[in-house]
Amino acid sequence: MYTMIDRLDLDRIQDAVGRAEERTAGEIVPVVVPRSDDYEEAVWRGAGAAVLVTLLVVLLTLRFYTGWGLAWLFAPWGVALSVLAAGTVGALLARYVYPLQRLLAGSERLDDTVHRRALQAFVEEEVFDTRDRTGILLFVSLREHRIEVLGDTGINQQVAPDDWAEVVTRIRRGIKNDNLTEGLVEAIEMCGRLLERRGVEVQPDDENELTDVVRTPGRRSEDKAE
Repeated sequence: MYTMIDRLDLDRIQDAVGRAEERTAGEIVPVVVPRSDDYEEAVWRGAGAAVLVTLLVVLLTLRFYTGWGLAWLFAPWGVALSVLAAGTVGALLARYVYPLQRLLAGSERLDDTVHRRALQAFVEEEVFDTRDRTGILLFVSLREHRIEVLGDTGINQQVAPDDWAEVVTRIRRGIKNDNLTEGLVEAIEMCGRLLERRGVEVQPDDENELTDVVRTPGRRSEDKAE
């Protein structure tokens, strides 16, 4: 099964970046990652929650059940086996059922993790390495359902953080429609128009300082766009 990253139309996105950069001095760098972290604490929380629920059910069963069908549960090994099985299932669900993983990790943890991963990508992809500090990172972390736009100092002097809201909305809409390529292309085109309005004008001696291709670091074929 192809993942959302596998289905990206790299040429179309690269063309969109090139067209946007023809209109302004901005250097747009799209980065898409399957996830920003593995959230091991969510796995442990899932296991712990499953164990607690199972213990409650076992205790209620031991207290009120009077039949013969669950005789094995009244033995110590039966209780231990039930708890062990519950913990294992809870951990597996928290690891592989991504909506549950997001819930157990918590929104604040997701926000912080994706922001730190976006800052890391900003450095790794050398978005800062432009003459007038006009690099822009479009960062998409699929598992977390998070999108960040980070501008370098030359961009932030002329573009307010709230100005990127519609750019983020376009990417999110593409993901919801299972067409990340379309979302990125629309967002990149909007970046070009926004920078043009804000006076980030293309210079006569302007050069393409950063490659236009979409970056997909940490890509793994088994990761899906949840």
